[in-house]
Amino acid sequence: MKGGDAGSRGVAALRLFALAAVAIVLVAGCGGDDETTTEDWANGVCSAFTDWRDAVTTAGESLRAGATTRDDLESTADDLEEATETFADDLRGLEPLETEAGAEAQEALDQLAEDVDQNKEDMRAAVGGAEGVQGAVEAASSIATTLALMGRQIEDTFRELQQLEPGGELSDAFETADDCASVSG
Repeated sequence: MKGGDAGSRGVAALRLFALAAVAIVLVAGCGGDDETTTEDWANGVCSAFTDWRDAVTTAGESLRAGATTRDDLESTADDLEEATETFADDLRGLEPLETEAGAEAQEALDQLAEDVDQNKEDMRAAVGGAEGVQGAVEAASSIATTLALMGRQIEDTFRELQQLEPGGELSDAFETADDCASVSG
């Protein structure tokens, strides 16, 4: 029966080896690919901004082209509202950043999301109160002022994010992230 013992030990060793191999694969598969890198995070921020900026540019062209009726303003406000909601949702949807300044970066984005939500409400209120051509012109002016404010808030937030870790991982990520190439700040 010594041969049987050797065979049993061999089967047991193969089972142990197979179990260890499965465990290694499972452990290796956990975390690594699912974690958001700092560059991925910066890409997410810049992509959200670029999408918002493109939608606002299109809406701005509509305002400059003479959106002087309430229906024109409503349509433009709807476009701006959708773009702004998407922007805020995209910022809130980013995974927490695992860097030294990650918590501060998340706070800055959360504050920006709150600010743009308020700005969206301000634009909607301006359109809702527009009566006649003069009211439409005043609402368009109010929307343009609010959009300029939003632009400054976004620029200030980008600057704040880049200054959280000067020369560090976060700053480097904004410099190297592909989606950040067209974003200045």
